[in-house]
Amino acid sequence: MASMLQHADVSCIGQLVHLYSRSFSPVPRMRILILSDLHSNATALDAVLEAAKDRWDLSVCLGDVVGYGPDPNSVTARLRELGTTTIRGNHDKAVTGLMATEDFNPVAKTAVDWTRAELKPEHMAWLSALPKGPLETDGILLVHGAVQDEDEYVFTPEQALEGLLDSNAGVTFFGHTHQQGGFSYQDAHLEILQIRPRAMESFAALRVEPARRYLLNPGSIGQPRDGDPRAAFAIADLEHEVVEFWRVPYDVQAVQKRMRSAHLPEPLVQRLPLGR
Repeated sequence: MASMLQHADVSCIGQLVHLYSRSFSPVPRMRILILSDLHSNATALDAVLEAAKDRWDLSVCLGDVVGYGPDPNSVTARLRELGTTTIRGNHDKAVTGLMATEDFNPVAKTAVDWTRAELKPEHMAWLSALPKGPLETDGILLVHGAVQDEDEYVFTPEQALEGLLDSNAGVTFFGHTHQQGGFSYQDAHLEILQIRPRAMESFAALRVEPARRYLLNPGSIGQPRDGDPRAAFAIADLEHEVVEFWRVPYDVQAVQKRMRSAHLPEPLVQRLPLGR
């Protein structure tokens, strides 16, 4: 695992006292499948579930179930069938009318409008009722964007630090950026974790240290943006102190064909094979 050490200048002793005086959540005894940013891509989700078969006991989703892709009903139905603990993302809010779309770019807004028209009422109702993160479950914390703001992107160490200090769990999973990786923190040292599997690998493993705090992104299933077009997810086995970061190939061309048949914006179609 390649990593780059970043030193965080944390001068407030009170923050550190607050950080280490809190009680940590109990370590879960089950393997947790971490899904995020599915974006209506059923082919990618099917590939993920096939690759993860028999490797997990319960599943969670960090939001953005819909948006961008051609399969909002089948993806939503699959999560409901699995009983996946799911929090809302910004696209879920936009599609269900819980969030205005003035700040969305025209391409994203077109996909939101199309998805809203396509969704069955029962799936729309389920998405509308998704809880807001952060949500603590099974010994981990789930957020879509940042711990402090569900719609905020976390790209930099400076953005990650506040969440690492404020989280109620030793391991927090976040999405929204569509970039697999994360951050860890111990003794005022913040580390960027570069933990994507290489091109010929299915997964890369991270050893979780009990005294260290983690902010981890499983990557996007439906629309990766870190240069690797393979669907991304993670499996957390915190009883054995391991998080696996997975990448799985899927039939991108089949998804592109359905997107074009639905007349979704061409830039969304063209970005899938690039992973950008």
